[in-house]
Amino acid sequence: MRNLRDLFLLRPDVVFLNHGSFGACPRPVFEAYQAWQLELERQPVAFLGRRFAGLMREAREALAGYLGADADDLVYVPNATTGLNLVARSLPLEPGDEVLTTDHEYGALDRTWRFICAKRGARYVRQALPIPVTSTQQVTEAVWSGVTDRTQVLFFSHITSPTAFITPTAELVRRARAAGIITVMDGAHAPGQVPLDLNELGADFYVGNCHKWMMAPKGAAFLHARPDRQPLLEPLVVSWGWQSETPGPSRFIDELEYQGTRDIAACLTVPAAIAFMEAHDWPAVGRGCHELIRHARRAITELTGLAPVAPDTPTWYAQMAAFPLPACDGETLQRRLHDEFAVEIPIITWNGENLVRISVQGYNTRADVDALVETLALLLPEVAKLIEGSQTWQKTNPHHDI
Repeated sequence: MRNLRDLFLLRPDVVFLNHGSFGACPRPVFEAYQAWQLELERQPVAFLGRRFAGLMREAREALAGYLGADADDLVYVPNATTGLNLVARSLPLEPGDEVLTTDHEYGALDRTWRFICAKRGARYVRQALPIPVTSTQQVTEAVWSGVTDRTQVLFFSHITSPTAFITPTAELVRRARAAGIITVMDGAHAPGQVPLDLNELGADFYVGNCHKWMMAPKGAAFLHARPDRQPLLEPLVVSWGWQSETPGPSRFIDELEYQGTRDIAACLTVPAAIAFMEAHDWPAVGRGCHELIRHARRAITELTGLAPVAPDTPTWYAQMAAFPLPACDGETLQRRLHDEFAVEIPIITWNGENLVRISVQGYNTRADVDALVETLALLLPEVAKLIEGSQTWQKTNPHHDI
């Protein structure tokens, strides 16, 4: 795989294995972003007052083609959290209703649903999915066992944030639709990392980021809604699109797209990000990144002796994976990785366990992965929990001198 590091703006002195948190924008895409910002500032009234609708329509059409969607069924939002808040706040939950989810969801959205359910008198039900996961049927049945006659919403991630495995989405969406349950999907990590056809998937609401694996600038994400579910949605910000005197393609677009004065350059740059991926054969880049993740999987598993989160196939992970660590001070480990060795990577605490989550993008090399593994081998014994942690480390690594 050709290394594309020279096409990114990342600091050369940092081993950057954390694309999954905020992404990284390629140099030519960032230049397109700055060009849009400059054009806006040269004539703000023409740009936002007269050209806004047409520019956003063109950006939606490019994104829709990439996602397998219709342009009038999606709107740009600043980030996935905003889009999912819009959906959660709009749904007509009543006292006693249940929102079913898993214990692998992104913390900010756990808080969102808990907040909404508390206000509405509904229950937020987190269904446990033990790791390692072994089969799509295991995951599907574990989720579905939480369904009751009060379940109104099924909320789950396409790719989980803390544990980084790909959820069996199609079967869950199919079952939910058959049961009359609204599906809300958090696709923060999916666009650009796994193929998407939103019309075929058929989720009621799907929210994804463009700034992560699609490598668009920060501030570009999307909300996709099935046409029959769009009437449920209410704008987070009421502006000129509500009861518009010059209606656009739909109430959905009118009410959700225009939210007052804002910089839309990130959204308008999404077509440039898509063109960048096409120009550099991104499916091939993704396959090379997956192989680097497999290399990391073998090395870290050998180091720790702990079973990986999911089976070793592209069905379960693409360019991001999480690996259990022995009992240790995760906060200290992450800080020392960064401060002492310039390795940027998250150590995630999930259900009381520490995981290291690796994200590999086209700018990464095998040397980056090897640097992480070598540094973990050095630091893990030093940050092991006293007594029980040290015993755990010795048990899984009997030949490691601590």
